[in-house]
Amino acid sequence: MAASGLSTPSRSSPARPPARELLLEAAARLFYANGVAATGIDTITAEAGVAKKSLYNNFSSKADLVAAYLEARHEEWLRLYRKRLETATTPRGQVLAVFDAYLDHANFAYEHGFRGCGLLNAAAELPAGDPGRDAVRRHKEEVQELLARHVAGLLPGRKEQAPAIAAHLAFLLEGAMARAGLEGYDGPLKEAGRIAGQLLDAL
Repeated sequence: MAASGLSTPSRSSPARPPARELLLEAAARLFYANGVAATGIDTITAEAGVAKKSLYNNFSSKADLVAAYLEARHEEWLRLYRKRLETATTPRGQVLAVFDAYLDHANFAYEHGFRGCGLLNAAAELPAGDPGRDAVRRHKEEVQELLARHVAGLLPGRKEQAPAIAAHLAFLLEGAMARAGLEGYDGPLKEAGRIAGQLLDAL
């Protein structure tokens, strides 16, 4: 009996992620674990398993890669926040969803342990006026604006007080994140959430 001419499809291995994705993932791991300044281009490309040329095909410079990393960290946090927000049915719960999203971020499986806020860690290494510092500042401002929006829901008739209260909550949150990073565990963030709940109940 003659062969039909149709070949049996072979199982192909999963497609490899694009070089840009591999580079961003490698940079995220290395920047967070070792710092931005201490991480060179060669180390990133070796970690990503791509040629050095691939980096410059996707990013104009290391600064461009750092900017993409900061944006990715911001979007990562926003995804966690939106997921928490799905089950927050009250303004109080929505405020605490911001705190819980920070807690979720702290509990990622970091390869070399939790070192605090990756955005603030990176900003601390960048010189004054660097675009990366501006990007981090905008992220923190957005978090404070989210807090203010949710706090306003707790203050019918006196929403003008929301920005000041949101500022207090933002400072509490950032202080707890810094302390959690220093101590390497999420306890300070849990305590910050408890304190925030007490502040909200007293409004």
